[in-house]
Amino acid sequence: MTVAELANLELLKGKGLPQFDAIDASQVNEGIPALLLDLKEQLDSLELLIEAEEKAGNILQWNQLMAPLQQLGERLRWSWGLVCHLLGVCNNPSLREAHQQNQAAVVQFSSRIAQSKPIYRALLALEQQDESLDNCQKRIIKSELLGMRLRGVGLAADQQEIFNQLSEQLSALATSFSNNLLDSTANWSLLLTDESQIAGCPHSLRELLAQAAREKDHHDANANNGPWLLGLDQPRYGPFMQFSESRQLREKLYRAFISRAASEPNNNQQLTSEILKLRQEKAELLGYANWAEVSLATKMAPSVAAVEGLLEDLRNPSIEFGKQELAELMALAPNKTKLEAWDMSYLSEKLRQERFNLDSEALRPWFPLPQVLDGLFALCERIFAIRIEIADGQAPIWHQDVRHFKVFEADTGSQLASFYLDPYSRPGSKRGGAWMDECLGRQRNSEGEIVLPVAYLICNQSPPVGETPSLMTFNEVETLFHEFGHGLQHMLTTIEQPEAAGINGVEWDAVELPSQFMENWCYEEKTLNSIARHWQSGEPLPNQERQKLFKARNFMAGAATLRQVHLALTDLHLHAHWRADSGVSPEQMRRQIALNTTLLPPLEEDAMLCSFGHIFAGGYSAGYYSYKWAEVLSADAFAAFEEVGLENEVALQATGRRFRATVLSLGGSRAPQEIFEQFRGRPPCAAALLKHSGLTH
Repeated sequence: MTVAELANLELLKGKGLPQFDAIDASQVNEGIPALLLDLKEQLDSLELLIEAEEKAGNILQWNQLMAPLQQLGERLRWSWGLVCHLLGVCNNPSLREAHQQNQAAVVQFSSRIAQSKPIYRALLALEQQDESLDNCQKRIIKSELLGMRLRGVGLAADQQEIFNQLSEQLSALATSFSNNLLDSTANWSLLLTDESQIAGCPHSLRELLAQAAREKDHHDANANNGPWLLGLDQPRYGPFMQFSESRQLREKLYRAFISRAASEPNNNQQLTSEILKLRQEKAELLGYANWAEVSLATKMAPSVAAVEGLLEDLRNPSIEFGKQELAELMALAPNKTKLEAWDMSYLSEKLRQERFNLDSEALRPWFPLPQVLDGLFALCERIFAIRIEIADGQAPIWHQDVRHFKVFEADTGSQLASFYLDPYSRPGSKRGGAWMDECLGRQRNSEGEIVLPVAYLICNQSPPVGETPSLMTFNEVETLFHEFGHGLQHMLTTIEQPEAAGINGVEWDAVELPSQFMENWCYEEKTLNSIARHWQSGEPLPNQERQKLFKARNFMAGAATLRQVHLALTDLHLHAHWRADSGVSPEQMRRQIALNTTLLPPLEEDAMLCSFGHIFAGGYSAGYYSYKWAEVLSADAFAAFEEVGLENEVALQATGRRFRATVLSLGGSRAPQEIFEQFRGRPPCAAALLKHSGLTH
């Protein structure tokens, strides 16, 4: 069937907001092959046009070349991006199978565009027409050319065939990795039937575990009497490890968590080696020594050595502080028993309560999701001059929990963007973690009209229980602010070239700047006052508790930073130094790195790599360091607000408007270093990060 014959297929609409509930596996299996056939014909026509103009001695100008290229990319992104989105938030066997059946063909078509020699020649020729291009256009072309080189446009035909096979294999392996992790997490559970098994667990967790039990046919389950169903998803796993008095159950849960996706039928162990091996082969085909060099070619960081230098600068103070923190935890261990990994979270909570008299679980009632959103939106209106309004019922959704909001200019009332919020964990069908993704990007369509950006904001926090709203941990609050920072960069862009609008075209190690920047506001007094109100009484969080949060901000900062350093170094070294014929497994290399980057050595069954989705199934391969690299930028950016005075509303708003006009507005139209310097008036400095992290004496 052709696209014309499938004109009524929702998946092929290609513009506007999708009718999510209309998309099923049959649409994917019918629509994607038809779409690819149509796009191939358009690509053929564009290549013939380029070749004809070359023969005539003409150079295609920007609109002649980039407009059809952008249209090709956007049609595929809209339809296939929708399939991938639904796979992440509404995973089911039929959709998963349809995705797997069509994935290779999508990768093949994407490779064909990236490896089109006529398009490459046309871009090179256009690049030389320097006087006709603005700076944004020049940067886009430079990025497109680099992207094509990294996707094999310069390879000989036989090498290109091998390269494409590797790309298809890697795409399929990444999907398998993600599915294995989702299934292994969802398939493990433990039913608790005795009151003693949940000793120490707060009422909110007991409610959540009872709700999970009811969903698994234990219809009479309740918070007080059970049964309670334990699982490996973060809303259940994290609090249980933090509060459970049962050391035996904590150990059982911890061992299950660290061995996720490490055994049949959902085994990622072989996949990790295979993915690393195939990436190395791709790198060598491209003329690079390793995959880390390929990854860094499109990032701010100039070299592997520069990244290692940053991580070492962070490792030294964090290992010093981390050892002190470990000694403090050991002093709390009951009966001076040996400190084990499953004790860390539990004893950390005990120490937090002892030192700050701060019960993180007891604070949940002061952070109901609706109130947190109100405070977040008020902050954005205050510093960025935007207004956010509820728009539930005005847009199609994919699950009853999903909310929709619209974003307006505060001064004029003109709409700027909109976004979806899918806040709650659904272990069986929604992948873990939190992320922002593009539903629609800002661009000027073929009719000359501006398409407003629409963002997906996805979290996995504790869902409402009965009449009680989602009561958030402070960590979940920070996560929401983090993802909203990504959303702001996507939604507040003023760039109309889709290749450079919002997060597009932004170097990967700079893309976390706005997200990590927003986390800082959780600790700003006015913002904290606005988000922290009791869900029943509306009373603000008592000043005493607020001060405790401020004081506890950098609690266990050494251990937390060290963990990030461990993950980043593991990622970097696997992609820079591991080889399939080295006689060392990826896990063995990771354990060697752990000798200098962990406080407690990994257990024998610890298979962390099997659940490291960021680097094996996400976009962070040889790029996990980006969180710390961008944290230097974000801490320094927030320091600009601190320097003018967080109580100085006039100066604060002026600084916020400047941040919006640079970091949030300019997207990928200019180099991130240049944008940062325009905002800050100087290059970034790491001093603010060490100060904010509490890693200075």
